Amino acid sequence: MGLMKRLRLSYGQKLFLLASLPLILAVSAIALLVAEQARTLADREIRGLETQLIEAKKRELRNYVTQARNGFYFIYGSAPPDDEDAKRQVMQILAAMIYGDEGFFFVYDYDGLNLVSPRQTELINTNQWEMRDSEGTPVVQEFINTARSGAGYVEHLWPKPSTGEDARMITYVTSFPSWRWAVGTGVFIDDVLQTVAAARAEVEDRVHRTFQWIGAITLSALLLVFISGLVINIRERRLADAKLKHLTQRVLDAQEDERGRVARELHDSISQILVGVRYALDIARRRLSSGDPRAEESLAKGADNLSRAITEVRRISRDLRPGVLDDLGLGPAIKSLTDDFRTRTGIDTRFETVVFRNRLSQDAKIALYRIAQEALTNVERHSGATEVSIDLRGHRSGATLRVVDNGKGMGDRSRPTTGIGLRNMQERMDQLGGTLRVLSSRTGTVVEAQVPLSHLLPPEEGAPKRKAKG
Repeated sequence: MGLMKRLRLSYGQKLFLLASLPLILAVSAIALLVAEQARTLADREIRGLETQLIEAKKRELRNYVTQARNGFYFIYGSAPPDDEDAKRQVMQILAAMIYGDEGFFFVYDYDGLNLVSPRQTELINTNQWEMRDSEGTPVVQEFINTARSGAGYVEHLWPKPSTGEDARMITYVTSFPSWRWAVGTGVFIDDVLQTVAAARAEVEDRVHRTFQWIGAITLSALLLVFISGLVINIRERRLADAKLKHLTQRVLDAQEDERGRVARELHDSISQILVGVRYALDIARRRLSSGDPRAEESLAKGADNLSRAITEVRRISRDLRPGVLDDLGLGPAIKSLTDDFRTRTGIDTRFETVVFRNRLSQDAKIALYRIAQEALTNVERHSGATEVSIDLRGHRSGATLRVVDNGKGMGDRSRPTTGIGLRNMQERMDQLGGTLRVLSSRTGTVVEAQVPLSHLLPPEEGAPKRKAKG
């Protein structure tokens, strides 16, 4: 958790990870699967190649032994078991049958005594029954046991005559049963093992190159994702900057419009009323100094004008920020707005609400109040309506404000984004995550704003000290 808190990723980094991690995981799985399949297939092929090479060696050995036996069978076949001259002739023939760089024939009797070993003459006439190779295989015993069973192959380690070092060998052994001989010849298969090892190395190299290609393709894809994300991020940032500048300009324009409106209100109403108060006071002062009994009338007129000025100041202040909204809640604030609108315009305006204990958040109350204010302004300026109804209520989905008039509709301004007032309504709802619906026809207009449940506070948080609506 501490590491995650320290790694505060930006939106672009999160987007890059979201795009990259599935790609990396998929490519890794594909690479492992390809490597495993390649190794499995190659291993099967290598085992087949090894089997073929070894079988070829075995056929070669069997041919050697068959040819050798045919060469002296006329002696062995007619000689009795105790014919020493015949045995000596056969041993001389076998000792002379040396082929290749390492090939030779050997003869052991069934007791393990070496009779023929042309390339390792030090073994002749020595008993090798207990001889074992470096792996612990009793080689001579295996020869003799194979010969006793008829014929067969023995795989073992044997010193190479050329180097004296152990190498793997396959030996074919046959039997001269009447003489109790085990006769055979072997071939070293280190060339086969080298071929197999080279094939395995080539497979590993191919797998390694495959991983490299997959890695290069993955890196290229990641770079493409990164560059695409960077381009999109730059483009979105530019668009966001442009929108921010546009929004800032709109805010400034709205501020200037509001300042202009307040200035006009002050000039057209309060300033004129205060000028009237000044003239009334001047007249009253002159009449008092001359003893004119109408001075009291002038003072009364000035007092009336001053009361009107105070009323106008309160109205402008209420339009800018109604105190009742903070003191009593949204319901009483909209009711006061409705009453003032009815008095000022003469339009039949009704307001209905249900008590939900001032549970709306401050942002939601301000937004709904401004939407009601803007809707009534549009009704006064554009609709020509004679009736207006305002409904405010809370429900399971949040809170809804509904303003309905029977005017002539919006005409060419039927789209909600054409007027700045309607755009301001939409933006207020967007900031709260709410929705704004504007339905207009020739028989009237409906403005409906709904804030989500997240802006409806729990009863213990939203309940005021005194009962209030909204």
